[in-house]
Amino acid sequence: MNIITVDFETYYDKKFSLSKLTTEQYIRRPDFEVIGLGVKLNNEETVWLSGEHDDIKRYLHENYDWENSALLAHNTMFDGAILSWIFDIHPKLLLDTLCMARGLHGVEVGGSLKHLSEMYGIGEKGDEVVNALGIRRKDFTEEGLSKYGDYCIQDVELTYKLFGILMKVFPKKELKVIDMTLRMFVEPKLKLNVAKLEDHLDTLQEQKEKLLEDCGIGKAELMSNPKFALALEELGVKPPKKTSLRTGEKTFAFAKNDEAFKALQQHDDPRVQALVAARIGLKSTLEETRTERFIDIGLGGTLPVPIRYYAAHTGRWGGLDKVNLQNLPSRGPNAKVLKSCICAPTGYTLIEADSAQIEARVLAWLAEQKDLVEAFEKDEDVYKKMAASIYNKKVEDVDAAERFIGKTTILGAGYGMGSVRFREQLLGMGVEVEAEECERIINVYRNTNNKITKLWRAAQTVLVGMLQKHKYALGLKGVLSVLPEVNGIQLPSKLIMRYEDLKTDKPKSKADAEVQARPSYSYKTRRGRVNIYGGKVIENVCQAIARCVMSDQMLMISKRYPILLTVHDSVICCVPDDEVDEAAAYVDSCMRYTPDWAKGLPVRGDVDVGKNYGECKTWVNPHGPLAA
Repeated sequence: MNIITVDFETYYDKKFSLSKLTTEQYIRRPDFEVIGLGVKLNNEETVWLSGEHDDIKRYLHENYDWENSALLAHNTMFDGAILSWIFDIHPKLLLDTLCMARGLHGVEVGGSLKHLSEMYGIGEKGDEVVNALGIRRKDFTEEGLSKYGDYCIQDVELTYKLFGILMKVFPKKELKVIDMTLRMFVEPKLKLNVAKLEDHLDTLQEQKEKLLEDCGIGKAELMSNPKFALALEELGVKPPKKTSLRTGEKTFAFAKNDEAFKALQQHDDPRVQALVAARIGLKSTLEETRTERFIDIGLGGTLPVPIRYYAAHTGRWGGLDKVNLQNLPSRGPNAKVLKSCICAPTGYTLIEADSAQIEARVLAWLAEQKDLVEAFEKDEDVYKKMAASIYNKKVEDVDAAERFIGKTTILGAGYGMGSVRFREQLLGMGVEVEAEECERIINVYRNTNNKITKLWRAAQTVLVGMLQKHKYALGLKGVLSVLPEVNGIQLPSKLIMRYEDLKTDKPKSKADAEVQARPSYSYKTRRGRVNIYGGKVIENVCQAIARCVMSDQMLMISKRYPILLTVHDSVICCVPDDEVDEAAAYVDSCMRYTPDWAKGLPVRGDVDVGKNYGECKTWVNPHGPLAA
C-alpha cells in the first residue's frame, strides 16, 4: 500500500485558532482557509501546493490513488478531517505518528512533532508558522509563501522519518486500532436532533431559574455554607467536607478548587450543577454548555466523535476536543436526554454492545480464581453469590439491597480497597454501613477470593523487582511480561505500560513510619508523582487487558460495520435497517470472542438496538449466540 504523508498549513489569527476553537469548529467555520499543504508519496520528494480550495481538490484527486493508499500525518484527526470534510478524500487507512508515540512512550510523552523530532534526533522544526499569524493566502508575498512551503515540507519529511522509526517497534494490529479510532472523527455518521436539543436547553434554563427560586435564597445567601449545604441535601447530595488546615476540624469543602466540590459541577443531576454554578458565579451549568455545543455541531452537520487514542496510562480511550462523550450523564432526571439526541443516519439503526463486567471477569481469570471464573462462564449472578457469602445465606434468599452490597464488593474490592474507602464508596451511593460491618465484608471478600489477594501481593513484589532490576512473573502465564529494565509491563497488545522514575517514598514523619505496613511507591507523571501499590498495579493491568480484548472485538465488528463511538466498555456501530437482526447477531458473536492469548476468559456482551443512543432496547438473539 502506498503511503501519502500530508501536512496542512491553514489560516489562523488571535481569535480564530485551535487554541480558541475545537478542531470541528475551526475546520467547519467559514473563516477556514488552507494556505497550502505538503504531500509526499512514499519516499518521493515532497510537493508543496498552494491555491484555491477547488484547485487543490482537483490536484489531489487527479494525482493520488487515495482509495488504495494510507494517509500519514502527525495529528491525523486534523489533517484527515480537512481531507475528508473540505476535499472529499477518503484514504484506505489512517496513520498517525502522534498516536503511535503515545502508544509506545505512554501518555506522558511530549506529543508535538518538535519534541519527538528532537528526541529521536531527526531534525528541527522551523518557526515560520508563528510568523503567519493573521495572514491570508492572498496576502503572502511570493517569498513569504515560499518560506512557508519550505517549513511545511520540513514537517512532512520529519513526520515520514518519525514514522519509519516508530514502525520498527510498533505493533501492526494497533495501526488498525488507530485507524478505527480516527475514523470516528474523520468520517462522522451520527446525526444530532437539533430541535430536541434546543428544547432541552430551554428546559434546563427554566429548571435552573425555578430551582434557585424554590430554594428561597438568593446569590448572597448561597454563599452561606449551612444554607448551601441544606440546599444540596434537599437534592439528595451529601455535602462534601474536608479538614480545615487552620483549626483541624471538619468543614464544608465548598471552595472552587476543592476536588469534591469541583466534582459536583459534573453531577448527573442538572439541578445540582445549577446550584454549584450559582455558588461560584458561572453563567451556565455543564449540561447547558454541552447542549449548546451539541446544537452548534448539529447545525454544522454530522457529529464528529473525537476520541483520544491511548488517553490513559492503561491504554484506554478518552475524550478530546472539548466534547467528552465518555462522560455524558448516566443518572439523574435528564440522564438520557443528550444521548437520545445522538441519532442514527436515515435508513440506519444503532447497535450498542457493552462488554459485561469485563474488568471483574479479567481479574478473576488473570488471578486464576477458578470458582469465580466458572460462575462467570455459566452466567451466574456473581453479585448474588458474593452477597450470599457476605450474609451467610442461600443465593436464592438474597434480596435486592444485599445484592447491591455484593455488586459493590465485587466491583470495588477487587483491587485491594480497604474497609474505610469501601464505606466511603457506599456513602457516596447513598448507603450507610457501619465501619465494623464494612471491615467484615472486606474480610469476607478477601477470604473468599484468596487467589485475587495473592495476585495483589505478586504485583507488590513486581514493584520491588522493578527497583532491584529483577524480573518476577505476574498473573496467568503467557499474558503479561514484566520488564524491569524499563519499569514496565508488556501487555498482550505488545505495548508497554510504564511506571516512569519509580521510587520508594520515604515516610513523611516518624508516626507514618510506625504505622506504615509496607513500603510506599510512586512514579512520575506530568501532573506530579502518583502513588502505586500492588492492588493499583492489578487495577491498571486489568483495565489494560480489558482494553486489549475490547479493541480486538471492535476490529472484528468494524470489518462489517463502522464503529461510530466507544464509551468505557461499550461500542456503538451503525447498520442498515434491513440488516438489524443479522448485524446484532454478528456483533453479539464478536463480543463473545476472545483472542488466542486470552483463552478461558469468560467474556460476553449485552447488545441493544435503537434509532438513537439514549433509547436502545435489549436485543435477544432467537437462535442463541453465534460462533465468531
